[in-house]
Amino acid sequence: MKNLLLGAAALLAVTLIGADALDTPLATQSNPMTVVLDATKAPIGLATTRMTIPVKPGAFTLDFPEWIPGEHGPTGPLNVISELRMSANGKPIAWHRDQVDMYAFHIDVPQGVSTVDVSYTALLNGPESGTMATRNIMVGNWNRFVFYQRDIDNEHYYVKASMIMPHGWDYASALPLVKRTGDRVDFGTVTLETLVDSPTDIGRYVKHITTWTGKDGAATYLDLFADSPDDLKISDKVIDAYKRLTPEAMALYGGRHWNVYHAELTLSDAIGFQGIEHHQSSDDRASDDFMTDPLSQKLGGDLVPHEFSHSWNGKYRRPFDLQQPNFNEPFPEHTELLWQYEGMNQYMGDLLSFRTGIRDPKEYPEYLAALYANLAYEPGRDTTPIIDVTTGAPYYYVGARGDYPSLRRTAGDFYTEGELMWLDADTIIREKTDGKKSLDDYTKLFAGGVSGPKVVTYTRADIEHYLNEVVPYDWHGFFQKYVYSIAPQPPTGELARAGYKLVFNDKPNVFANGRRKGVVNAWFDVGTRLSPKGGVYDVRQGSAAWKAGLAPGMTIVAVDSRAFSSKAWDDAVTAAKGGTAPIALIVKEGGYFSRLSIDYHDGIKFPHLERIPGTTDMLSEIMAPHATPTPAAK
Repeated sequence: MKNLLLGAAALLAVTLIGADALDTPLATQSNPMTVVLDATKAPIGLATTRMTIPVKPGAFTLDFPEWIPGEHGPTGPLNVISELRMSANGKPIAWHRDQVDMYAFHIDVPQGVSTVDVSYTALLNGPESGTMATRNIMVGNWNRFVFYQRDIDNEHYYVKASMIMPHGWDYASALPLVKRTGDRVDFGTVTLETLVDSPTDIGRYVKHITTWTGKDGAATYLDLFADSPDDLKISDKVIDAYKRLTPEAMALYGGRHWNVYHAELTLSDAIGFQGIEHHQSSDDRASDDFMTDPLSQKLGGDLVPHEFSHSWNGKYRRPFDLQQPNFNEPFPEHTELLWQYEGMNQYMGDLLSFRTGIRDPKEYPEYLAALYANLAYEPGRDTTPIIDVTTGAPYYYVGARGDYPSLRRTAGDFYTEGELMWLDADTIIREKTDGKKSLDDYTKLFAGGVSGPKVVTYTRADIEHYLNEVVPYDWHGFFQKYVYSIAPQPPTGELARAGYKLVFNDKPNVFANGRRKGVVNAWFDVGTRLSPKGGVYDVRQGSAAWKAGLAPGMTIVAVDSRAFSSKAWDDAVTAAKGGTAPIALIVKEGGYFSRLSIDYHDGIKFPHLERIPGTTDMLSEIMAPHATPTPAAK
């Protein structure tokens, strides 16, 4: 009860601060701001955006979005803006950037002027903003193409957007379509919140797959944008697995809170791997061969399910202090509850990827073994609790770079440790109810029902309340232990409870090995991770490699008098097993060479799960399909 009161008080404080600081939106439904995005030069990395923004005479401030939903930080890429111009009635208006808030741009609006025209050239590619366009694809995130009136409520500020594409290109978007004329698409008037929440990808080589249709006209789509048409030649088996995603997600959550959903997936090595959630769509990015290479699906098959699950957990149900009136100061997002938002969603995304058959459910134990071992062998957990990583997420996502990430911890920790924690909760519920209930019952309390897109906020106390409705337990103490306190070991009880134990042997685990050929993952034995050419990525504190003086930035050029290769390394570690002679290295650092000796004799180790005889295999039950089979969408 105390926590419920604290959560309500905090929510009230945020609401009052927001109400006092907000101005009356001038862009109304009948008089919206307009934006025309000319993307005809996207193949060379440029786009032009032209806005007409309602204003009032006198000093006036326009903001460029700073805090981007789904990115959990002040990641709005100011460096995309070039050739910025403002005018009214055809006459230039001088603008100047705020000296403290770099996202704020000040102008003096002449008397009698009710709108200003704003235009700039958007630079689509760069090291800070990422690669957002190739000669065949453009990722269309609207927060990169708009200014807006300062200090307004996004949900009461209206925008009418249009896009002009290169000739012959196609698009996908959850925005309502008014009309398409050749290469121009005109969308309906929506709130600024909805516009920024609706990525609009475009491309030369496009494949639209209807993955599900409902009796009420609701539908889901997988929209693929490729750099090469060959990457759209996807097997029926893979497509059928993705068609099972919507029924499985609805069975998990007990309903939906979208009218249409577009999973927009770019297939490009140049753009890279990413996933950003939106309410009725997702901005998914993967390698060229992601949909055609079985290993890519095995290792990254949770990408689309993870972002789809966010429509329920993150977009519909959202932490009370993460949801803010607009994208700029004084309304920064607070990220403490990402252990639910992202941590539980990591579990749900993986669970859905296995339940649908995108990944083979029989391989979940191998996946779980790699996930658990990575966290158990992370020295940073001895000093840094998960709550620091979630609260500091805006820093950990963007600013936490450099050597020894295992000592500092990373933003990925509250995803993967979150999965272990929510799996632990799942097995506790199953054990205490003799298998009659599971975390699936919690998800239905948390995000069940049917509605259009909307936001319902929650607090930590709400989470604990829903769990206690499923089964009484000290859920407050559970989260206090694993989230709010230093936990030298990750959640562990779920392994034995699910009928498994962790073992190590020299048999490779594909989920621990990673994708890149030749990479050496010696984290669980010698205590290092190496590139195919012997570059040292990281060294585990207290390991044999650490004691020998190996460090990031070094390159191993020889191991036991042989030129470095992954095979030479494995041979050396195997030969040292049970002996006394150290593993001899020649390493290069800068322009210097040196010799190091690693005193390690226990052989190659990879993590695996083994069944405990006579116990219930909960993992098989959890990862088995749960939806009633339906005819595949055409």
